[in-house]
Amino acid sequence: MKEKSRRDFLKISGLTTAASLLAMHSTTGAITTNAKESTLNLGLASYSLRKFDLDQTIAMTKRAGLEYLCLKSMHMPLDATEEEIKKAAKKVQDAGLILYGVGVIYMNSPEEVDRAFVYAKQAGASTIVGVPSPELLKYTNDKIKEYDIKIAIHNHGPGDEKYPSPKSVYDKIKDLDPRFGLCMDIGHTERIGFDPTEAGEAYFSRLFDLHVKDVDKAAADGKTIEIGRGVIDIPRFLKMLVDKGYQGTASIEYEKDADDPMPGLCESVGYVKGCLASIR
Repeated sequence: MKEKSRRDFLKISGLTTAASLLAMHSTTGAITTNAKESTLNLGLASYSLRKFDLDQTIAMTKRAGLEYLCLKSMHMPLDATEEEIKKAAKKVQDAGLILYGVGVIYMNSPEEVDRAFVYAKQAGASTIVGVPSPELLKYTNDKIKEYDIKIAIHNHGPGDEKYPSPKSVYDKIKDLDPRFGLCMDIGHTERIGFDPTEAGEAYFSRLFDLHVKDVDKAAADGKTIEIGRGVIDIPRFLKMLVDKGYQGTASIEYEKDADDPMPGLCESVGYVKGCLASIR
């Protein structure tokens, strides 16, 4: 089958799965699907639900059929007390979700690095998705060794002077502790002119986390769109992850429709699950 036809089929498959996700729900609102179990750990970057509180975010994550969650500060404030952080983390756990990460957290001073590690430890998270300033990489590296918590640096694409691309991250951390890695945002990677699949292959040894999204064009002004409707070859990217045995989390980050994200989020999750089912 030609690649274009294959991608067209997968788009139809993904959209059909998404429709099922929206339509097939229990009386509690939890979405179900007959798709095969995913070969990847699929999660949510909670910035997707930035207009909603923690309780709503937990319910919406479950409703979207996702199991893993990375919380940003609007859902679990960085300046919260230890008791408040642990209470928030317990809410996630009690809901049957896995709070694997926190962030994105910006770290521009040693004190902010310290705060990020304490915060992650109190939340029971194994990964900090963060942006430590380049001059703080050695200090951050020492904290990784002290806390045994991974750091995944997030690339932010055009306009990001510190870490615009996955390569810009890898070149700075490749000789540091093996728990120092990359959270590759595939939308920003596409916008800066790098192929996400090729970048994932090139830096796979340090690929700890993913922000999975789609964009409407491969340009600096590209905007987030429902996964499967944009220009990123999502099936090819997911197949690479499956073939290489990716063990991190692939978190959906749906930035569009902040006031009403569920239709687009569920469509995106359904498309990803449809792709995964078709490539096994």
